[in-house]
Amino acid sequence: MTNSRIPFRASVVATACALTLPALVSAPLASAARPGPSAADTRHGAATGATGGETVRTDAGLVRGTRSAGYRIFQGIPYAGAPEGRHRWAPPRPAQAWKGVRDATEQGPLCPQVPSQYAPISSAEEDCLVLNVTTPAVADRRRPAPVLVWIHGDGSVGGGAFFDGRRLAERGLVVVTVNYRLGVFGGLALPGLRGSGTFGLQDQRAALTWVRNNARAFGGDPGNVTVAGVSFGASAIAGHLTSPASKGLFHRAVMVSGEGMMDMPAGAMGPDVPGYPWYVWRTGREMEDITTEMTSSLGCRDDRPARVLACLRALPVKTILKVPYIMNAFQAFGYGNRTLPELPPTALRAGRFHHVPVLSGATLDEHRVIVGMMYDAVGKPFTEADYDRALRTAFGELAGRVRDEYPTTAFPSPALAWATVITDRMWARGTQTMHDALARHVPVYAYEFADREAPMFLPLPGDFDFGAFHAGDIPYLFEDEVAEPLFTPAQRRLSATMTGYWAAFARTGAPRGAGLPAWPAHRPSVALPPYTQSLAPRRIGPVDYHRTHNLGFWNRMP
Repeated sequence: MTNSRIPFRASVVATACALTLPALVSAPLASAARPGPSAADTRHGAATGATGGETVRTDAGLVRGTRSAGYRIFQGIPYAGAPEGRHRWAPPRPAQAWKGVRDATEQGPLCPQVPSQYAPISSAEEDCLVLNVTTPAVADRRRPAPVLVWIHGDGSVGGGAFFDGRRLAERGLVVVTVNYRLGVFGGLALPGLRGSGTFGLQDQRAALTWVRNNARAFGGDPGNVTVAGVSFGASAIAGHLTSPASKGLFHRAVMVSGEGMMDMPAGAMGPDVPGYPWYVWRTGREMEDITTEMTSSLGCRDDRPARVLACLRALPVKTILKVPYIMNAFQAFGYGNRTLPELPPTALRAGRFHHVPVLSGATLDEHRVIVGMMYDAVGKPFTEADYDRALRTAFGELAGRVRDEYPTTAFPSPALAWATVITDRMWARGTQTMHDALARHVPVYAYEFADREAPMFLPLPGDFDFGAFHAGDIPYLFEDEVAEPLFTPAQRRLSATMTGYWAAFARTGAPRGAGLPAWPAHRPSVALPPYTQSLAPRRIGPVDYHRTHNLGFWNRMP
C-alpha cells in the first residue's frame, strides 16, 4: 500500500533516512564495526601477508601488486577516467594511460560518501573509479581461471576494497571488487541529461568491460565471468540482466539478498516512509523529482536543465555532501532510458533478459536488522501499540488478518513479530518471485542463509536477537578480520562449503563438486515446492521456503 498523503519532500527525506539502515550492514558489516577509513587513509593500506612484487600489463599500462604464497593482490587500478568537472554526471570514459609502472600495492580512494553512526566512512574524492584484483598465487596461462566480479551493496557508502577476496582466490578464482559512483553522484537525473539515474550502473558496466579486456593478463578467463553482488549490488545485477548494453559482459550471475522484484509496503522501512511499488526502481520522472528536491538548497535552481547541470558540476564535492540525506535519497535506479529501457521486473517476467545461470538467495531473518536498529537494539522498545500502528500503515483494512496470522503471542517480542511480517511479505515474497521468474528461462540455484548465530558486529546498546540477518552471510564468503575470530568450528565449515559452492558455480554454472552437498536446481512447479538450499552450520539441505515464510498466506493478499 502507498500513503499518498505524505508530501513529496517528506517522502524523499523519510525514505532516505530509512534506506540508511540496510546500507550499514552491507557496506560491509566489518567496516561498520571498526573505525572506517577516510579516502586518504585507504591509500596507505598495503595488502596483508604480502611477500614480494608482481607486475602485470593492463590496457592502460603496467601495474605492480603484491604476492604471497597463496595469492596475488593488485589494488586501486583505474578502470575509467575521473568523473569530475564536465565528466561529473556523464557516462564513464576510458582510464587515461600512464607511463612506467603504477603502484597497485595500496588501496585506491573511495568514491564520495558521508559517514553514518555505524559506518564511519568518508570521502570527497571523485577520481575513484578503481578496482582491485585478487588472484591465485600462480597463473596458469593454458587454463585461465574463472573470474568473479563483486558489486558491493548500499549505493551510498562503501567500496570494493572492503571485501577481501583471498578466500575465494584460494578456491581458484580471480576476484575483482569494484568502486562505483554512489548516491547523488550515481543517480542524479535531469531532463535531457544522457545517462540520468544510471551513472552508478554504467560504472559497473565499464568495470565489466575492463575485465573482458584485461582478465587474461591476471590469469583470468574473459569468457567465464560471474558478476555477483549483495543487496543494492544484487539489485544492480538484476538491472544488468535486462540492460542491452551489458550483454556478453558476464556469463553467470550471483544475487545475494537482492531487491530486484521486491516492493515496499508503507512503513516497512520506518513509520513515516511511504510505500512504493518497487524497492529500487524509479521512473525517469521520479528520479528527476528527487534531484529537484534534494538539490534545491544548493543555489542552482533554473528552468533550464543545462544551467542547473553546469551549476551543480561547478560545486565542490563537500558542498554537495552537506545536504542532509542527499546520498541515501538516490539509492535507486532510473528506468525508461538507454541503460534500462523498461522496468526490470517486467523484462524478467517476460524472459527479456540475458540468459545466464543464476545463483540467488536471501537470509532467513532479513528484516530483523532493520527493525532492531530502529527500535529495540538502540533502546527504543517496539511495543504492542507500535505493532498495531505498523500493521495499519502497511496493510490498512487488512491489518487484522495479518495480526491474526502473526500474533505477538507467537513471538518473543512485538519487534520480532513485525520483523517476521516484513521478512515474509517483502523479502521472501520478492525473492521467491524473482527465482520463479528466472527459473522459467535459465538454471537457477536458490538458497537461504539460515545461521541464526552469525556474528553481529554493530555496536548497538540494546539486547536484540538479530538471527540470520541481512548481509550476515557476507563474512562467510569474504575474509573478514573481525568476523574470523568469532566463527565456531561449525561456522568455519559452513564458510568453506559456501565458498566451495560459489567457486564451483563460477567455474561451471552449477554449485556442484567433490565433497559438496547436493544442490538441485530451482524449478517452479504447482505440485511440489521449488528447491531451495538451506545453508546453516548444522544442516545443509532442502528447505520448504514457501512454508517457512508463509507465502501461501501472502500470495493470497494484495
